[in-house]
Amino acid sequence: MEKISLYIALVHSPILDKNGKIVSTSVTNLDIHDIARTSCTFGFKKYFIVTPIVEQQALLKRIFGFWQSNDGEGKIYNRDRFNALSLVDLTNTWEEAKAKIEEIEGTPPLVVVTGANFKSNSGDTDALIQSNTVDKRPILILFGTGWGLPPSIIEKADFLLSPIYGDLSSGYNHLSVRSAVAIYCDRLNRSREKMQL
Repeated sequence: MEKISLYIALVHSPILDKNGKIVSTSVTNLDIHDIARTSCTFGFKKYFIVTPIVEQQALLKRIFGFWQSNDGEGKIYNRDRFNALSLVDLTNTWEEAKAKIEEIEGTPPLVVVTGANFKSNSGDTDALIQSNTVDKRPILILFGTGWGLPPSIIEKADFLLSPIYGDLSSGYNHLSVRSAVAIYCDRLNRSREKMQL
């Protein structure tokens, strides 16, 4: 049975800051590498980094030039990292990532969002995969940087994933995006595998 295709997009713009204002955040080297490795580990087809900022795009293109070239130093230096970084793509907007997936898959993806402060949600990863067993549309999961995705993106989503909860008694719930991505990717892959049985 063919697996449902999974995709990630890490959104750097538009994003909320701690005061609820719309901003753009900086791309970080750790997010590029670690989320690429997570994507590859859990069988995601592509990892999109979303930023319209020209200077950030120039930085990403330099990094990609090292790691994604078939005859480049990155492939020789670390084949595993080369394989992971080959999944990474750059887009100006999350809608552009969505369009690229539709081009690859022949059908638009189910757009899924995450967030620690949702007042309500559509369910967990099992519910997401279960709701998609008939159509088997590809899934694009959007992760926000900064203080999360703005309402303008959340309102356009097809599914709001339930939050990750830690020790609720601590009163602290602020994972790094890399940690959140790894947890959700593991859960999504397990849910997908479960539905294949």
